[in-house]
This record gives sequence, C-alpha cells and structure tokens, in this order.
Amino acid sequence: MATILVVDDELGIRGLLSEILSDEGHTIELAENAAQARAARERIRPDLVLLDIWMPDVDGISLLKEWGASGQLSMPVIMMSGHGTIDTAVEATKYGATAFLEKPITLQKLLRAVEQALVRPPPRVALAVSVTTGGLGGQRTDAVPAGEAGVLPAGQGGAVLPPQPAGPQAEQRFDLDRPLREARDAFEKSYFEFHLAKESGSMTRVAEKTGLERTHLYRKLKQLGVDLARSKRSGP
Repeated sequence: MATILVVDDELGIRGLLSEILSDEGHTIELAENAAQARAARERIRPDLVLLDIWMPDVDGISLLKEWGASGQLSMPVIMMSGHGTIDTAVEATKYGATAFLEKPITLQKLLRAVEQALVRPPPRVALAVSVTTGGLGGQRTDAVPAGEAGVLPAGQGGAVLPPQPAGPQAEQRFDLDRPLREARDAFEKSYFEFHLAKESGSMTRVAEKTGLERTHLYRKLKQLGVDLARSKRSGP
C-alpha cells in the first residue's frame, strides 16, 4: 500500500478522499494549502499526491511547477478541480501531472486514477493527460495531447526522446523495486494488454490463450484498468 498526500483547501473533500483511500489500505496525509503540502512532502516523501488546483494562497499548478523546477517531482501527481478546462489539463500535464480529475470525483474514477498512477513511474514530462469529467451517470475520459510526441515542451530542456514502437511489446522492463502487489499488477496489466493487442481485442481468443474464463478475464481487465477499446485499435 502507498502513502498518499491529499492537498485540498476544502475540509469535506479532504475527509472524503481520506476515508475512501484509507479503506483501500493506503496511508493518508492531509494538507489544506501549499505551505502544509511542502512540509508534508519533505516529511513523508509520499508515493502519490492528489493536488487541488484552486487554493487560496498558492494554486496547485504553481506548486506543481515549483516541485518540477526544484527537482522535487519524484512522485506522480493527480490534479483535481471543480472548474477545470482542457487548457488547464494541458498545462498541468506540461508540468508533470499524471492525470486530471474533475470534481465531483466519482469513487470508480478516483480509485482507477490512483491505481494507474501508482503502477507507473512518475513521468519526466507527460505527453497526454487523462481528463475525467462529469459525476455519476455522465462520465467521460478524454486524452488531451500536450505537445509533439517525443519532444519535451519549451522550458523543460528541449530534449528529444527516441521514438517508441506502437502497441504493447513482447519484451518489456519492469521496476521490481516496489511492493509486490504493485509489481504484480504492473506485470499483469502489460501481459493482458499485449495479448489483447495481439488478438485484436478478441476476449474469446485472449481467454483461450491465458486459460481464464471470459467473465473472470473481463473482471480482471477492469480491475487492472485495461482500456479494451484501445486494445482493439492497437491490434494488427
């Protein structure tokens, strides 16, 4: 389980997120402003930060930029806002945010974003942000590009990254210096994404290949946060 820092000036939001994530087995630290967030980050070195954008003293984007500029962005950061826009999401990603959640945050979207953030290494510079909008009954997730693929945005060093092969690859590297559950989930997610892409998203063929019953396979994919629509598009 992870240590998660929740930064939000609203007491109700802090309490709700703390209760939900504590029930999932995580250790939660709370901060209501940027000053407390800075101190908590230094004291506990969190595995993940949930950071509100609109705060009364220093806003979340400014704090994110501050951590990035000082080399302190060593953990994934999920931005939160009740008044977010696509431009805000793009800006957050440009400065290193892993994802963007729009309030009111649903339980399903929160847990999925946290799970995905914890199994991924914190990006040096993100190329896209997951923007989750709407409450119950009206959710959608849009991928928002934040610049040319493989090129760091201006002000981030201007380095060019090597092109990445399309689709999941048969040989991948995994960070084993992490808790067993996180390492296992990361491997299983990559494993199923590879076979889904190879079988063009066919659940029947993947079930036969992996030796799982289809209903169990579907529940497993949902638990791991595997994007079934993307797997179909990535197939040969």
